[in-house]
Amino acid sequence: MNVSSDRTTAKIGPLTLEDQGWLGLGPQHWNESQAVLAEHALRRSEGELSDQGALVFKTGKYTGRSPKDKFIVREPSSESEIDWGDVNAPFDPGRFDALHQRVLEHLQGREVWIQDSFGGTEPTHRLPIRVICERAYHALFAHQLFVRPTAEELAVHRPEFTIVAVPDFQAVPERDGTRSEVFILLNFARRLVLIGGTQYAGEIKKSVFSILNYLLPRQGVLSMHCSANVGEAGDVALFFGLSGTGKTTLSADPVRALIGDDEHGWGDDGVFNFEGGCYAKCIRLDRLNEPEIYEAIRFGTVLENVVLDPKTRVPDFADASLTENTRAAYPIESIPNHVSGGQGGHPSRIIFLTCDAFGVLPPLSRLTPEQAMYHFLSGYTAKVAGTELELGQEPSAVFSACFGAPFMTLPPNRYAALLGAKMRRHNVEAWLLNTGWTGGGYGQGRRIPLRQTRALVDAVLEGSIRDVSYAVDPIFGLAYPQACPGVLTEILDPRTTWPDPAAYDAQATRLAQLFRKNFTRFNEVEPAIQAAGPRLDS
Repeated sequence: MNVSSDRTTAKIGPLTLEDQGWLGLGPQHWNESQAVLAEHALRRSEGELSDQGALVFKTGKYTGRSPKDKFIVREPSSESEIDWGDVNAPFDPGRFDALHQRVLEHLQGREVWIQDSFGGTEPTHRLPIRVICERAYHALFAHQLFVRPTAEELAVHRPEFTIVAVPDFQAVPERDGTRSEVFILLNFARRLVLIGGTQYAGEIKKSVFSILNYLLPRQGVLSMHCSANVGEAGDVALFFGLSGTGKTTLSADPVRALIGDDEHGWGDDGVFNFEGGCYAKCIRLDRLNEPEIYEAIRFGTVLENVVLDPKTRVPDFADASLTENTRAAYPIESIPNHVSGGQGGHPSRIIFLTCDAFGVLPPLSRLTPEQAMYHFLSGYTAKVAGTELELGQEPSAVFSACFGAPFMTLPPNRYAALLGAKMRRHNVEAWLLNTGWTGGGYGQGRRIPLRQTRALVDAVLEGSIRDVSYAVDPIFGLAYPQACPGVLTEILDPRTTWPDPAAYDAQATRLAQLFRKNFTRFNEVEPAIQAAGPRLDS
């Protein structure tokens, strides 16, 4: 990845912490194995062991990402590229330098863990990174999630970005210019990320994703918030979706090999994983429905905010007393049917996942190319009561462009243009899969059973759904199948599942209006894409 002019210096040996200006640190633990990192974490009472040997950590006040505390330093080299706004909020360079100095002072004499790795499995486009942590747990997380170098690669590893995680350091907003004690600061000029005030390890993972979302599209590589798997015939499928829609669950398939569960690039030679591990939601994890993920939770796995029985140390995956956002981080090798090397060919099918808590969208819809662009830019899903404190009893519509707006540093149209061009070039099918509610919205209907969703996915990937009869939803214009092997016919048309069809019509109109309102910010897209959204009478 040509992000600097000195890439050839990788041949002269690794950069030390002193080379990077990190002086005066205490004991340094470099690139240790998962067993040694686990020992350090237990020695320091950072977490505890489950009955199967997974390490369980509680992240305190912050049990998820803090998107409002993420900033990008506004500096000349990247200023014109960034999609500035609420997601990519600007930060003053001078204040960054001052906070950087305070973080360095905080680390003086402290024990630190350093993990060198890569973001990306494809050699041409992978990004050498370094993660510096004051918690052994965070180093173990980085070891499991990122791409691990060989011994030969470590000998010449020169990080092009460094991520520093200091959860025990809290910012002072009045002094530091942050919103709270938490900060996630990306500085593209310094090639440095500072993370403080939060123990949630997902901030480390998503910081690397944000960096790749800035670098790769400028090289013609589409960076994507999606999972990917491949069939025996070499057919690659992508699953785009926000958290909770089923990316990890649906891509872990016993008859298809997993390329990756969350972040990928699509280049000239095909798809490649950004990571060397998986970060699965495990609330209400069930061995029967999600056997691959369940069996991956073993020694070395990092569990966040999972409640253990105090005597047996058996995880209670149904317990959401700490958060709905319980997580498991494990190497992709823990999934038996995975693609060694994390690469595949060009995809033949793309599935956009939405969890529609309004109970309006069909379980499965076939998209035209224009509809695919419309729904990619919309990035719709819905949150429900109980997942976030501020939500009430009604579902809340979420529109996250590219199914990953919090991590997309460039304008959404940059990613959409790349996706459209690649889909046309490789003749890719597009589908919209609703993993949400049927028979009514949240509180009245029920979640579409996972076995039914899997049957729909199987039909898409096998191609058996392509030639059945389709009907068209009159409001959303979506073509949905009228039959599918292994699927209850009555759930395919959402309107017929509601006890009161008039109530369905009112809810569908309401959601369509939300789609239309959201899409007004994309008024520069082609008229055909504009017209691919819901149809409302004027």
